Amino acid sequence: MTTKYNILITGVAGFLGSHLSEKLLDLGHKVIGVDNMIGGYEDNIHKDIEFHNLDCSDFSKVKKIMKNIDVVYHCAATAHEGLSVFSPYEITKNNYLASVSIFSAAVNEKVKRIIFCSSMARYGEQQTPFTEDMIPKPVDPYGISKVAAEDVLKNLCDLNNIEWVIAVPHNIIGPKQIYTDPYRNVVSIFLNRMLQGKPPIVYGDGEQKRCFSYIDDCLSCLIPMLDQKNLNKQVINIGPDEEFVTVNKVVEICSNITGSNLESVYKEDRPREVKHATCSADKARKLLNYETKVSLSDGVKKTYDYIKKRGPKDFNYRLTIEIDNDLTPDTWKNKEI
Repeated sequence: MTTKYNILITGVAGFLGSHLSEKLLDLGHKVIGVDNMIGGYEDNIHKDIEFHNLDCSDFSKVKKIMKNIDVVYHCAATAHEGLSVFSPYEITKNNYLASVSIFSAAVNEKVKRIIFCSSMARYGEQQTPFTEDMIPKPVDPYGISKVAAEDVLKNLCDLNNIEWVIAVPHNIIGPKQIYTDPYRNVVSIFLNRMLQGKPPIVYGDGEQKRCFSYIDDCLSCLIPMLDQKNLNKQVINIGPDEEFVTVNKVVEICSNITGSNLESVYKEDRPREVKHATCSADKARKLLNYETKVSLSDGVKKTYDYIKKRGPKDFNYRLTIEIDNDLTPDTWKNKEI
């Protein structure tokens, strides 16, 4: 690759954005990053990034930093699917409105391409594995906000002749992921609790099926999305389809790695939680030569090493529960995580 771009990454202090920025800097691109620091760590921000501490919903500020940008990776999100049922205003504001702000500014400045990191929540409760040709049927406000953002992206870009790609990562894990959030990142929650001598908390029967992708395997798909010609106007799943596991199996893997032998504490199902959410990676293999190089066990071990080195910490309930009723999980209301 010889072309060097000015690239804007939103959520650059977060898990995905920070890893992506490092890769793009290594390739010689200039990276401009924005983050409001709700879900990231300050030490995730690379020293060579032109960093702006701001909210993506602040259109006037976003518009100013969008000048001379060639490509946008919109990774920022309040990625709290389960919590969105009980905090729909905050979650949708930080996902839908923030996305519209980024897309509008990017279109106004005539960027070459926008890569939007969506979510498997777009599929909802459908037959698995999820394939990209399925009509999105989200079942919670988070998923609804992601699909709405996708629709606005397509609408604005197609009208203004700007390229777009929608990436759909599935449960990414690895170092640099925030592990003190009680509402998301199940692997990190398990590991953080186990390192504190606490048992894992599992919702429902634990037989929900998921697929987990190590960060490097996800990046192997995101990097070509920068300018690979045949990816324009494509929706692409990113996630392993060789290793679908239950939440109970994830607990077992985390327990083996941490040496914890505490029995899981089972709680009631969370409302609107999809039972089985797994994807097909056929399209990613065809267009991006995607392959799973890091197994789930190895990915969990790398995540564990990061949390152990950084040190287990108390969970931070910084997001407000907007709807507090009989359906709201007691673990959140009573801060039991």
